[in-house]
Amino acid sequence: MSENNTSVENNISVESNTPPEETHSKESNTTSLPSGPKRIVVDPITRIEGHLRAEVVVGDDGVVQDAFVSSTLWRGLEVIAKDRDPRNVPLLMQRICGVCTYSHYLRSTMSVEDALGITIPFNADLVRTLMNTVLFIHDHVVHFYHLHGVDWVDLTSALKADPALAAKEAFKYAKYPVAAGEADLREVQDKLAKFASNPQGLGPFANAYWGHGTYKFTPEQNLIAMSHYLKALEVQRIAAKMMAIFGGKNPHPQSLVVGGVTCVMDILDPTRLSEYMDNFKKLRDFIDNAYYADIKMAAKMYANEPSVTKPMGVKNFMTSKDFVYGRGKDDYIFNTTGYILDGDLSKVFDIDEDKITEEATHSWYQDDEPQHPYDGTTIPNYTGFVDGKSVGPEGKMVHSKNIDPKGKYSWIKSPRYDEKPMEVGPLADILINYAGGNKIVVDAVNEFLKETGLPKAALFTTLGRTAARAIQAKILGEYGLKTFYTLVENTKVDEETCASYVIDNDKEYKGRGLGLAPRGMLIHWIRIKNGLCENYQATVPSTWNASPVDANGVKGPYEADLVGLKIEDLTQPLEIIRIIHSYDPCIACAVHVMDTKGNKLSEYKVDPLYGGVCNV
Repeated sequence: MSENNTSVENNISVESNTPPEETHSKESNTTSLPSGPKRIVVDPITRIEGHLRAEVVVGDDGVVQDAFVSSTLWRGLEVIAKDRDPRNVPLLMQRICGVCTYSHYLRSTMSVEDALGITIPFNADLVRTLMNTVLFIHDHVVHFYHLHGVDWVDLTSALKADPALAAKEAFKYAKYPVAAGEADLREVQDKLAKFASNPQGLGPFANAYWGHGTYKFTPEQNLIAMSHYLKALEVQRIAAKMMAIFGGKNPHPQSLVVGGVTCVMDILDPTRLSEYMDNFKKLRDFIDNAYYADIKMAAKMYANEPSVTKPMGVKNFMTSKDFVYGRGKDDYIFNTTGYILDGDLSKVFDIDEDKITEEATHSWYQDDEPQHPYDGTTIPNYTGFVDGKSVGPEGKMVHSKNIDPKGKYSWIKSPRYDEKPMEVGPLADILINYAGGNKIVVDAVNEFLKETGLPKAALFTTLGRTAARAIQAKILGEYGLKTFYTLVENTKVDEETCASYVIDNDKEYKGRGLGLAPRGMLIHWIRIKNGLCENYQATVPSTWNASPVDANGVKGPYEADLVGLKIEDLTQPLEIIRIIHSYDPCIACAVHVMDTKGNKLSEYKVDPLYGGVCNV
């Protein structure tokens, strides 16, 4: 089934191997809802990168008893890296994803540098951080407004708003509200009205669950948020231009090389530096007076909504330090590497990388046993789905292809740390730095809790996860230019941007690139032999978070978070989508597999509109 990252449509009870007419159009396939446990299938979950399916079992009370999350399509680059010059591998690895391209480019480059024992020049480290800072801000803004926003914001309600009252409401959450004057809001409302009156429907806003009972914003608040939705389109363009200042282009920048960066002329050009700084201030203004303000508004209005305040299922978190701004060992905006267990903020444990493994007990690969990524394999073993039934969009049971919870059901592996599932991402970054006493983070979190009146326990919820992204963006907006000013001062006495090195073909090397991506801690692992890449693996944030059940029967964060969730309307499971979107899934990153010999692995049926049958 095709993926659409802009539409808000989510198909219910449509399994990707079964044409829609077979599950919804034939009356003989439907019956009345029986009593007892029932299955709900959301496939595909849209407004994400890649293909993801959520399947839950609910009781008569509408509470989720069990949950399974499956990546239903795959792609891959890790095998392509084998037998290639390791200096070329990063340019390939950034193609893992079309969103966080720079994240993979950076960590892949760092893995080769780690293997070869290269220490890059300080200028190169600073430039890489400046690019990463903009990527984070860009990604977090796009995620909340264009991917996650309509899980919180009811467009049809905004049509009923009074723009004058909405303009006054905006001042409750921001000192200088962005795109929230009465004239601005009236213009936005007119645009939304045109969408609503279009004979072809709401366009990119079609088929959502408008009017759902778990929406909590007032009409005026919905109008403010929709105005920021449109403004964010301009903001992401500014951020993309900033990435290109040092990266050469965006997406898929090209200025990183093993040993440093190649953009020496840009960092020595006052005009280029001034362009970066001026645009950064625009991003910071949007964060403070739109994004962060809207999150405070959501925190107030959704504070008592069970679907976003339900305690999460996995309370283990892991992160690494990142965003250097000085030469000191703690001169990082997020300066704590470690993990916490069971939501206990009193102790941050050190990470032993030897305890990181990936297993495939319920993943479509051979070699089920846990493997360290240095020795990881990606040999496909697709077993498909089983015949079953699920709740259809008309409130009747329909025949569908369902997950077999006893078998393999996802192209995503199950990473574990010391056999424990971990959540990674902005919430992990914030919690662990908070627990580690990072003053920048401690002050930001305490300020947010004070302004919203939320208890600390609210951080361990879907609401907390969504807020953590905004907190992280606000911190980067406030402190990100520290790195910029350090670069300006350092280039006055040091223009070095790349280190020399030698690859000895008679030696074997191994290394990893560790750091933060917008969705959490990212690690690329490489082995080098005879001067070529011998093995390559990437342990990415969405692999941790979207992992299926492991051999011990323990669920990953996505699945565990859905268990215990109350669904108001089984035909409109907005609550499921809201939780999954809070992680900002990147399934293209999480799945890496291919058959290098071109053999047919499986056959999939897809919507004929998108090409009929595809042989893989």
